[in-house]
Amino acid sequence: MTRQGGSTATPPLPRLTAARAPLTREVEVVDEHGARERVSIPAERDLTIYVDRRELVTLMTLGAQPELLVLGYLLNQRLVKSAFDIESITVDWEVGAAAVKTHAGVDRIEERTAKKVVTTGCGQGSVFGELMADVDRIALPPTRMTQAQLYTLVNAIRLQESTYKSAGSVHGCALFTLGDEGGADAEMQIFVEDVGRHNAIDTIAGWMAMRPQEGEGALGPARVFYTTGRLTSEMVIKSAQMGVPIVVSRSGMTQMGYDVAQRVGLCAIGRATNRRFVCYAGADRLVLQPELAS
Repeated sequence: MTRQGGSTATPPLPRLTAARAPLTREVEVVDEHGARERVSIPAERDLTIYVDRRELVTLMTLGAQPELLVLGYLLNQRLVKSAFDIESITVDWEVGAAAVKTHAGVDRIEERTAKKVVTTGCGQGSVFGELMADVDRIALPPTRMTQAQLYTLVNAIRLQESTYKSAGSVHGCALFTLGDEGGADAEMQIFVEDVGRHNAIDTIAGWMAMRPQEGEGALGPARVFYTTGRLTSEMVIKSAQMGVPIVVSRSGMTQMGYDVAQRVGLCAIGRATNRRFVCYAGADRLVLQPELAS
C-alpha cells in the first residue's frame, strides 16, 4: 500500500498468465469381451510452485486454470492474506512450474511451511501448519438457503457438461449465489474439475480473490459451495476461510468435518442427489420445505 496525495492506493491485482493444457487424452483399452476401443482419461500432470524462487510444493492437477489454483492454494494455506500480496503468477507447462512473485515476500515462510499435514484429499493433499489455527476467528455471514434453492443447485450440477461425464476419475466443485430467500434461484458462478476436490476448491478460492469487489459490503453475495467429494475438515475449513457458510456434497461427511462445521456455524449438507439430502450441521441456515421432497 502506498500514499498518493494523502490517500491509500490499492495495489493492482496480480498479473496472471493463461496457461492451458488438454484436460483429457485418449488411450486404447481392452474390454471384458477382448475388444479394443479408444476412451478418454483425465490428463493428470504435476505443477511445482515456486514462491519468490523458493520451491514450495508440487501439486497434481488437470491444469484447467492453474494460475487460479496456485493463487487459491496460497490463500487457503494462509501463506498470503489476499491477491494484492502477489505481483504475478506465471505458469509454464513445458517445465511444469508456476513462478509466484510477491510484493514483499511471505513472512516466516520457512517456519510456516515446516509442518505439513497429509490430508484425506485425492492424491494425498497436504496443508501447512495447524489445521485449526485461527478457525475461531472466522465470522460467517448469516446466509440461509431454501430447500427449493438446494434442489435448483443440485439439478444445475446434474445438467453441467463435465470432464467426469466423458472421462470419469475427477472431482467437481462449484460456487453458487442465491437470490431472495423466498425464491428458488441459485445461480452457478464457476464450475471447476480436478483430480482432487482440494484442488478444485483452491481454484474457486483463487477465482473469488480476483473479484474482490464482489465481496464488498457487510455481507457480500449469498454464496453456497458444492463439491462432489466428501466433506472433510479440510473442505469445511477452506469453505469457511472463503466466507462461504453453506456447503453441499453428493457424498458424506467425516467426524472432524462435522466438528469443525459445528464450531464455526457452517451448514453442511450431504448425500444430495435428486431430492434427497442429509443436513449434518447448521440446520438453522436451511429453510425446509418438506412438501417439495415428494
